Amino acid sequence: MSDLFKELKEKVQQENPAIVFPEGTDERILKAAARLADENVIRPILIGHTGEIAAKAEELGVKLGEIQLIDPKDYSEFESLVSSFVERRKGKATEEQARQILLDENYFGTMLVYTGKAHGLVSGAAHSTADTVRPALQIIKTKEGIKKTSGAFIMVKGDEKYVFADCAINIAPTSEDLAESAIVSAHTARVFGIQPKVGLLSFSTKGSAKSPETEKVVEATQMLKEKNPDFPFDGELQFDAAFVPSVAQKKAPESALKGEANVFIFPGLETGNIGYKMVQRLGGYEAIGPILQGLNMPVNDLSRGCNEEDVYKLALITAMQAL
Repeated sequence: MSDLFKELKEKVQQENPAIVFPEGTDERILKAAARLADENVIRPILIGHTGEIAAKAEELGVKLGEIQLIDPKDYSEFESLVSSFVERRKGKATEEQARQILLDENYFGTMLVYTGKAHGLVSGAAHSTADTVRPALQIIKTKEGIKKTSGAFIMVKGDEKYVFADCAINIAPTSEDLAESAIVSAHTARVFGIQPKVGLLSFSTKGSAKSPETEKVVEATQMLKEKNPDFPFDGELQFDAAFVPSVAQKKAPESALKGEANVFIFPGLETGNIGYKMVQRLGGYEAIGPILQGLNMPVNDLSRGCNEEDVYKLALITAMQAL
């Protein structure tokens, strides 16, 4: 395990937060949850038919120990969750509709987080991103001043740590979206011990080319200036002008970053997704995420191709966000 996760584990262990796993019968979830519980790092809550979860655990040789198992159909406080859901949805669901909706493990698990019975949620091993994100947006919602959630990756190799965003959620972000992404990505960086220096990326540097695409980044940078955040930032910058001091000196000598950016805001999902995968595969960096940003409480989405280690690590990240 990388030094980053050793640090996270030590910090999280002190608080021992409760994390919900709506996919309680999934082999990867069961094994990771058992590890986390055995190490006394977090308190897993597994959602699903409790008999099926127990049978699957026995089949796998996994000891559930003190792990909490909850079947929505048998939950003693189900009606309380129904009332809270109806109130939160503000007339968009009747009580009868809410009872049906909350039988869905992701909605049920998200309500446990919203009502303070858990500190965060990890799903997606057997569900689509939409299945995980939709309940979070409807129930937990984004923080004040943030209109959209975004997806970041922490790129790690040895002692090097960088934040890449948005690489997972918004296909064609507006200028406002990019400015918001810069703010929440800086917060994410600090959670993981990175003092943020944010570069808003483009295919041009300081007007070396002009197009609607470059102007969008220029506008985002101006919006960020108006928000007056407490971290250095600059845009529009090509990657080398954001990252390499000698290139920055030539292309953007007045930049506050001076070629030392460690948080990179991509102009669109296409570039962000391609960029992080290239750095992962060609550069040998570990890509940790996607980490959903901007929500009031942490909810994170696994890839359906994940393994046990991915579940373990994303649970640690989710727990860290909850502290």
